[in-house]
Amino acid sequence: MTVHSALGNGFQEVIYQRALAIEMSDRFLAFSREHIMPIYYKNEHIGTRRVDFLVENVICLEIKAVVKLEDVHIAQAINYLEAYDLEVGLLINFGSKSMQFKRVLNSKFKQKAQGNPMV
Repeated sequence: MTVHSALGNGFQEVIYQRALAIEMSDRFLAFSREHIMPIYYKNEHIGTRRVDFLVENVICLEIKAVVKLEDVHIAQAINYLEAYDLEVGLLINFGSKSMQFKRVLNSKFKQKAQGNPMV
């Protein structure tokens, strides 16, 4: 909300990504920006995808700068969670006059044994 309050709407996604990176650093959150994650199909590596942020190795954060969040954006966020076996994600849209956000959950999440890294 701090980023949206300061910048408003109308910028490209990359501007909001950079501002969010500053805010997360200021709050001592561990994160990776444009985190590259492998995609597998039947245990074969078929490509990679970049999530806007991986926060604390457990939260997938996707940024949009569109007029309105659509079902396709939510589906994309859920696909990331399922592909990376993450439990929760956030979808934040800075493109609308009022900031929009959606918490998404992975109904197929398989919790790893304690002590094993999520990613």
